[in-house]
Amino acid sequence: MIARLKAWGKRHWPRLALRTYLFASFFLVAALPGVGAVALRVYENTLVRQTEAELVAQGAALAASAGALWPAAVPERAVRRGGSVSPSPYGANATSVDLSATPILPERPAPVAAPPPAPDARQAEVRLTPMLADTRAATLASIILLDRDGRIVTGTARRGSYADLPEVEAALGGTPRTVLRRDGRYKAIYRFDWLSRAAATRVHHARPIWVDGRVVGVLLLSRSARSLFIGLYQDWGKIVIGVLAILGTLILLSGVLSRAIARPIEELQDASRDVAAGRGTVPAIPATAAIEIQDLYRDFAAMAQAIEARSHYLRNFAHAVSHEFKTPLTGIRGAIELLQDHGGTMSATERARFLANADADAQRLTLLVSRLLDLARADMGGAGANDASDAVATVRKLADAHRREDLTITVTAPSAAIPIALAAQTLEAVLTMLIENAAQAGADRLTIHVERGEPVVITIADNGGGIPPGDRERIFEPFFTSRRASGGTGLGLPIARALLVGAGGTLELVEGGTGTTMRLTLPGVT
Repeated sequence: MIARLKAWGKRHWPRLALRTYLFASFFLVAALPGVGAVALRVYENTLVRQTEAELVAQGAALAASAGALWPAAVPERAVRRGGSVSPSPYGANATSVDLSATPILPERPAPVAAPPPAPDARQAEVRLTPMLADTRAATLASIILLDRDGRIVTGTARRGSYADLPEVEAALGGTPRTVLRRDGRYKAIYRFDWLSRAAATRVHHARPIWVDGRVVGVLLLSRSARSLFIGLYQDWGKIVIGVLAILGTLILLSGVLSRAIARPIEELQDASRDVAAGRGTVPAIPATAAIEIQDLYRDFAAMAQAIEARSHYLRNFAHAVSHEFKTPLTGIRGAIELLQDHGGTMSATERARFLANADADAQRLTLLVSRLLDLARADMGGAGANDASDAVATVRKLADAHRREDLTITVTAPSAAIPIALAAQTLEAVLTMLIENAAQAGADRLTIHVERGEPVVITIADNGGGIPPGDRERIFEPFFTSRRASGGTGLGLPIARALLVGAGGTLELVEGGTGTTMRLTLPGVT
C-alpha cells in the first residue's frame, strides 16, 4: 500500500522551482500559529479562561462584601470559615475550564418551584441590590443571589430554586465551581461562527457566601465568553500588523535564501550548459552564496578545467595518432601500388625490397597499436585495495635481470625491505621502461636509490647522453620521441606515468646533473 502511494506521488508530483519550495516552507511555518489558534482552540480557550477569571474575581469580591453586609454578621469574622482564612486565590480562585476537556452542559434550566427565600437572605437583598446592579451594568454579567438552600433571592427569576444545579450544589457545600453551558439566546453573527466552540457557550460560576464559618448564600454569576471571531474582529488591527510583519519577514527570508541558494544554483546550471556546449566559462563564486554552494562552484570549476584539459589532450592525441598511423600506412599503400603497376617488370631484388619496406611499416603499426592498448589500460587502471609489494626486493630483482657487460646497475636503500601500496608487476613495468630508455640513450652506469618515507621515493640516474633542454617539457607527451628512426614510438614514458598516476604515484624528470634522472613517488603502506 505504501509503495503504491509512493509510486502515485512520484508520477503526479509537480515540477517546482527551488524558490517555490522555500517560500512554501516558510509560509507553512508562519501559518502554523494561526492554524493552531483555530484547530487547537488555543486563542479561543484563552478567551474563555479570561471570562472565567473575571467572573471568579467578581464573585470573590461580591461574596466578601455580601458576607460583611449579611444580617447579624460580625465584620471581622464575616469571611472566616471554621476559624481559618479563605484559601489563596491561586487555589480556589484559579481558572479550571478548558474547551477541549470541559464538557459543555445544556442550557441552564428554569428554576424549580420552592418556598420563599430565608428572611436573612431577603434582608441582605436590600443591602446588596444597589451593589449588584452597578456590577451588572459595568460587567454585563448576570448575577443571582441565592439563600442557604439555593432559593432565588434576587435576579430575573424571583421565585424558585437552583439547588439541583451541580455548580450551585458545589457552592452550597462550600466549594466555588465553574461550568460551561449552552447559550440558548445566542444567534450567529459571523459566517464562520460554526468553527468556534465557544460561540454559543456561556460561563457559569457559583460562589459561596461565608458568614462566621458557614455558608449563608450563593452568588451565581454567568456571562458569554468572547467568540473567536469577535476577538479577531476587535483585534483586527494588531492581527493585520502581525500578518504584514510575517509576510514581510517571509519575503525578506526568501530573498536572502534566493541569493544564497537558488540564484547561484541557476547560474551554475546555465554555466554547465555552456561548458557542455564547449563555450563559456564558470562564473565567479557569488559572495552571498552559502558555503556549500561556494564549494560546489569550486568543484565545478575544477571539473570544468579537468574536462577542458582532457578534451585538449584527446584532440592532440587524436591528431598525433592520425599522424603516426598515416606515415606507415602511406608507405604500405605506396608499396602495394608500385607492385600492382610495375610488379611484372621489377626484378626479384626490387620486389623483395618493397615488400620488406611494407613489412617494416606493418610491424610499426602493430607496435603502435600494442602501445596504445597499454596506454589505454594504464589510463583506466587503478590501485587495487590489497596491492602491496616490497620496493627494495622488486628493484633488486630487476637490476639482476638487466645487468650486462655494457650496463652496470647499482641499487642503494636504507633498509632491506620498504613496503609500498603498489603491485610488483606495475613497478616492474615502469622500471623496465626506464632501464631500457637509459640503455638506448647510451648509458653504461645506472644508479637506483630507494628512500623510505611517505611517499616512498625511487630515484633512477644514468650517465647517458641526457635529454636536450628543448625536449624536456615534451617527453611525457604521447608519440614524442627523438629516436623515431630507430623504432621509438614515444609511448613508453606516457605509459609509465599513467601506470603510476593510476596507482596514486607520480613520475617526473629531475633537472640538473649529467645524464638523465627520473624520480618516482609511490604510496607507502599505512
